Amino acid sequence: MPAHDPQMLKGVLGLLLLSVLSTGDNYGYGLVTQLRAAGFDDLAEGTVYPGLTRLEAAGLLDSHLVRSDAGPARKYYRLTDAGHAELAARRTAWTDLVQSVQTATAATLTAGETA
Repeated sequence: MPAHDPQMLKGVLGLLLLSVLSTGDNYGYGLVTQLRAAGFDDLAEGTVYPGLTRLEAAGLLDSHLVRSDAGPARKYYRLTDAGHAELAARRTAWTDLVQSVQTATAATLTAGETA
């Protein structure tokens, strides 16, 4: 699969993280693994952790440590009420953006074919 445009990925990373966390608590590398399985093979851990920090600082996520038998405690994240509301808003914004891009690119293709 081709690499995703890093700037586009950065723009939707918050939506992706909130979406995955809407299914339940998870830790950083667990999120990376889930997103890679969803087709983001080129997603770097170094991209996800700052995204989680930004979302937590904005009050959209809470975190807690969970002890691990295999190593150090893991920091798990969960959506706050504000995070659930933000996820709904971002999903709507994403749908609107995709529709606008599809409309604009379809119009451009049609205009290009007649030119």
